[in-house]
Amino acid sequence: MAVLQVNPTRMELTQMKRRLVTAKRGHKLLKDKRDELVRRFILLVRENYSLREKVEKLLGYALNDFALARAVMDPGSLRQALMYPARQAAISVGRTNILSVPVPQYTIDEDSLTQGSLPYGMADTSAQLDNAIETMAEVLPSLIHLAEKEKTSSLLADEIQKIRRRVNALEYVMIPQFEDTIRYITMKLEENERGALIRLMKVKDMIEQREANSQLI
Repeated sequence: MAVLQVNPTRMELTQMKRRLVTAKRGHKLLKDKRDELVRRFILLVRENYSLREKVEKLLGYALNDFALARAVMDPGSLRQALMYPARQAAISVGRTNILSVPVPQYTIDEDSLTQGSLPYGMADTSAQLDNAIETMAEVLPSLIHLAEKEKTSSLLADEIQKIRRRVNALEYVMIPQFEDTIRYITMKLEENERGALIRLMKVKDMIEQREANSQLI
């Protein structure tokens, strides 16, 4: 691992140790957040899977009824019957947070789906068309809920990827660099101390030799 370009001083060593402590603390916090996000993501995916199965099943029924209605009805009458909506759905869009990750929150007014009437007469339409419209009105709340779950899952997956990259960068790059730099500075300081001690011993020997020579004279 490459050592950071720093001056091997005690002040730099103290600062590097502080950065290492901060990096380890941040690594632990990010790792805990990643694990919790993964746990919630798995629960959300399971819920999303069961909800998608329900929605696809109901949509399949509605499409079958539409296909039957198209087979028995005149195309012009079918287009005219579907020209105006049978109901209006009141949907409010908000936002909430999951571990500091902003995710959408969709709320549909269930009462608004029950208010409405068929915008066509019964003479030129089939029962299959009525069933298809009723099924679509039934599946709409689940469809809105599914859209919320899908978007939330996508945002959580992106956030998990970002945190995973940061955790890996801290674990395999920054923390080893700080540890290697601390070892490098420590070795340099010890080497400098040994060099200074050797110089002092040499100076002491020179002084003692000089004093011995002066006494002989």
